[in-house]
Amino acid sequence: MGDAPPRIFEDRRNNEVNCIDQTEAEELQNLEADVNQMAQTILHFRTSLPDQLKKTLASLLAAQRPVLPLESASVPGPSKDPNTDAGGKFNSGRGSVEIKDEQENGDKLQLLRHKISDNQAAMATVLKRVKDCISNIEKLESSNGIIHPAFKRKRTS
Repeated sequence: MGDAPPRIFEDRRNNEVNCIDQTEAEELQNLEADVNQMAQTILHFRTSLPDQLKKTLASLLAAQRPVLPLESASVPGPSKDPNTDAGGKFNSGRGSVEIKDEQENGDKLQLLRHKISDNQAAMATVLKRVKDCISNIEKLESSNGIIHPAFKRKRTS
């Protein structure tokens, strides 16, 4: 009978160790699954991000490229301008004026877009200030016209 109590304790210890080992094994499996998932996402980003960045950069550069009129492009063949002499030289400065006008219009358009984006960014702040002012006005209306004595003017007779 002296051998029975130590076996019970040993069995309990073995069961506890087995339970701990099982939970640690499950945690280890979960961690390995997380690591594998992270590795897959990293691989996905490594393969897809360079293409996305290249496309984005190309679209940004294309958007910033100035648009030139078709008349100003050098096209081989006879000129449609009636102000050319027999040698085929272009005497009219009208094409350069049109290019300058288009550049000025492009600059104005870019400035307008910049102002619109700045106004849009500031809209949240303005809206918050308007709401604060409205709440202050409502507080004043709710005070039933009672003005604190510190803000009353002294009447001079």
